[in-house]
Amino acid sequence: MATIETAPLANVLSTRPAQRGLLRNITPASRFYWIRVLLANPMAVASGSILLIIAVAAAAAPLLTSHDPTFLDPGIRLGELSGEHWFGTDGSGRDVFARVLYGARVSLLVGLVVMVMAATIGALLGLISGYYPRLDTPIMRVMDGLMSFPSILLAIAIMASLGPSTINVIIALTVVYIPSIARLVRGTTLVTKQQPYVESARSVGVRDHVILRRYIFANTLSPLIVQCTFVVAFAIISEASLSFLGAGVPPETPTWGNMLREGQQFMQIAWWMAVFPGSALFVLVLALNIFGDGLRDALDPRMRRR
Repeated sequence: MATIETAPLANVLSTRPAQRGLLRNITPASRFYWIRVLLANPMAVASGSILLIIAVAAAAAPLLTSHDPTFLDPGIRLGELSGEHWFGTDGSGRDVFARVLYGARVSLLVGLVVMVMAATIGALLGLISGYYPRLDTPIMRVMDGLMSFPSILLAIAIMASLGPSTINVIIALTVVYIPSIARLVRGTTLVTKQQPYVESARSVGVRDHVILRRYIFANTLSPLIVQCTFVVAFAIISEASLSFLGAGVPPETPTWGNMLREGQQFMQIAWWMAVFPGSALFVLVLALNIFGDGLRDALDPRMRRR
């Protein structure tokens, strides 16, 4: 009987194409199977490659251009595209290509720091709110109050009280995006804490912080990671919006929002001042959103079966 039952299985396995590369040992039972699913998604791989290229270009900005993004040279103001200035010059004679590269640094810095701070504080508030019923109402009412304001208006109000600087932009956007993270983690916590294994751990005397860390937070990690990719994209757009409105990073700092604000005054005669930073912002946010969708599909078991 053993030979009859195992022979067909052996034949099936022998007909499968041999898996090669570093991922050949990652099976559906592995906790890292989502990486294999993610790499099988061509759109996710393409968007991830674009994100990597932008990050490397921003980090290697001094190597890619010899121009100072803040150096003023009125003699070459509004210069067209050339071999010396690939993206032309702006109304003050500054090199647009250098400003786009250094502006990517500010955008990525703001997006990543806001994501880390909002995810840390929001996840902590969501876990506490979902696990302790007595703390649920006060915490969630504060979160609801913050979410009742349009995000850009709340950020402008915070910036008006703190003043224009990169650090204050990070603080303002962190406050804006904490509620969405907190509500996401709270919802997952409310569902997970009713599971039998959590009830069993509580009944044998496992401490709350251990249950929250080992059982509940582990189940919120996948949706939290996906949400974080979108928070990065939204934070980058919000930073550019604040800078465009004059309420964000100081005007002398090279950011895509500041470049768009300056470029919209010269759209008729110097289109490159707004087109290049606008295109960079569009590509970065689009790549983040597509990568976030691919990450969601890879981490969600229900999406893998489709």
